[in-house]
Amino acid sequence: MRYLGVPSLSFANRIPAYRERIEAALDAALPDPSLAPQRLHEAMRYAVLGGGKRLRPILVYATGEALGVSPERLDAAAVAIELMHAFSLIHDDLPAMDDDDMRRGRPSTHRAFDEATAILAADALQPLAFQALVANVALDGEPDVQVRLVQLLSECCGPNGIAGGQAMDLAAERQRLDVAELEHMFRLKTGRLLRASVLSAAYCAPGIDTARLHRLEVFADALGIAYQIRDDILDFTTADHEHGSDSVKAKATYPALFGLPAAAARADALLAQALEQIADLGAAAEGLRWMTNYTVLRSM
Repeated sequence: MRYLGVPSLSFANRIPAYRERIEAALDAALPDPSLAPQRLHEAMRYAVLGGGKRLRPILVYATGEALGVSPERLDAAAVAIELMHAFSLIHDDLPAMDDDDMRRGRPSTHRAFDEATAILAADALQPLAFQALVANVALDGEPDVQVRLVQLLSECCGPNGIAGGQAMDLAAERQRLDVAELEHMFRLKTGRLLRASVLSAAYCAPGIDTARLHRLEVFADALGIAYQIRDDILDFTTADHEHGSDSVKAKATYPALFGLPAAAARADALLAQALEQIADLGAAAEGLRWMTNYTVLRSM
């Protein structure tokens, strides 16, 4: 797999500032751990503030750069999407789901606390994500934008999003899926949140036209599928428990079903398709191009 387009070091240099920004915003959005119920609040903060690449919120900000949207207008969407992501990871790790004991190099939430507390923490993070969107003072006086953001996020977590994709993933264990079935599962389980990361910034861009939105939807769809294929490749080629567990459970993954060369070729094709959709944005999209390359070609 290779870089397509010209990755820019300048955006890489801006990532620490974006990470610092989202960490501060997440910390402010989460409940005070000194207040009751303390154990629930501690579990929520443990799940959200326990590290991670913050790929999705940074993708929000990178899309905002490409469209000329200020970070202040995007903070609430970035927070909401990362809270929803944390919610999904808590559920993924539960014994009834993927049964993973480790997450980001430390015990998963249900191991650090207990299963009941982990479930409640995830249940609390989901509505907190929507609360962040409706309480966004930067969008005061723009209820139409807020409603679109709420609708976008709600689509991510329901039967046509994370929940549906996870159900398909569980049902697909030890099954032989064709390419279309596998990529549809990827589109729901993984792609919906990446799509929301891109489109939330687009919805915050005043006067964005329908043609641009369509190109960004195609971009996000390709990116989401490519991201999951890359995850499958990492799972297939590493002995790391967090990635390697998929192979042990005989999950439906791209390399397992179609081989590593086909998986790499498909990810390359999707990467090229994604970059083509944002080519006309020019220099403004250098950060979005950087994130696209990183997302598909990352090594961890």
